[in-house]
Amino acid sequence: MNLSLRQLTVFREVMRSGSISQAAKTVGRTQPAVSTMIATLEQELGFALFLREHGKLTPTPEARYFLEEAEAILDRLERTKQALAGMAALQTGKLRIACHPAASGLFMPRLLTGFMADKREVDLSLIMRSSAVIEDMVASQQFDIGFAETPAARASIDQTDFDLECVCVLRRNDPLAAKSVITPQDLDGRPMAILFDDHPTATQTEEAFVAAHCAFNKRLELRTFLPGLQFVAEGFCYMVCDMITAYSYLLQAGGGTGLTMRRFRPRVTNSVSILTPAYVSQARLTQAFSAYLAEAIRAIRTETERQLDAPPDSPRNTL
Repeated sequence: MNLSLRQLTVFREVMRSGSISQAAKTVGRTQPAVSTMIATLEQELGFALFLREHGKLTPTPEARYFLEEAEAILDRLERTKQALAGMAALQTGKLRIACHPAASGLFMPRLLTGFMADKREVDLSLIMRSSAVIEDMVASQQFDIGFAETPAARASIDQTDFDLECVCVLRRNDPLAAKSVITPQDLDGRPMAILFDDHPTATQTEEAFVAAHCAFNKRLELRTFLPGLQFVAEGFCYMVCDMITAYSYLLQAGGGTGLTMRRFRPRVTNSVSILTPAYVSQARLTQAFSAYLAEAIRAIRTETERQLDAPPDSPRNTL
């Protein structure tokens, strides 16, 4: 049996209209063509679909049953076409993202709000995990995208790396805010907030103090930089913070934080990466968000560096 979707469509229109001529107008075919198509369909099925009496078509019981099957097939096809069109337009699908803690509090939710604004049919899964756990989740294809601190290269992961410098965050009315660059000598003996001991930024920051023969006063140890910003705002400490956390926090809070950013030298880096599974092709939605995320990171780096290069008393230097 060789049935075509066109035959099913024509048959459905004949059943709906009860007329060959009306069905022909609806499907944009000639009346003889529709008649021939119905006759061919009956031959394929092996039974009559209509009784033809006095120029009138009367559906057989078999035709009414077949209509249910034909409509189910055509409806399923239409839903499939709509779904595929939505996928092509990035309007449907599922996006699974694993994000490390530093970016999960402000940066990633803010970014996804913008990306998902016109994607009402896209399902989103977002979890926060440590960078090491994210690597394994992406490598095992449990998640489409990972955003984490840069790992060592591995064959099961494709990664796009971004080398970002850390910034010194301090109160806007602090005397040190008059300087364009903060050094360990400026912070000699002053209370500092820092991440846990084995984190690369903590190691680099402490090494900078040691190399400059300055006292490193670690008053506050954190798992992420975000809560430290509140301590800085209260005058509790200073902090050499990753660029994404500092920029996202200041941008979201506007001018109400009382905080500002300055360069810290010697340079302390915080490298982050977009991770995707290496052994599977990426969905269009995943590709689109990866590009969106990469552009957002580049924009933060460009804008932050622009502000850091402005004179300390410039309005552009604070958010």
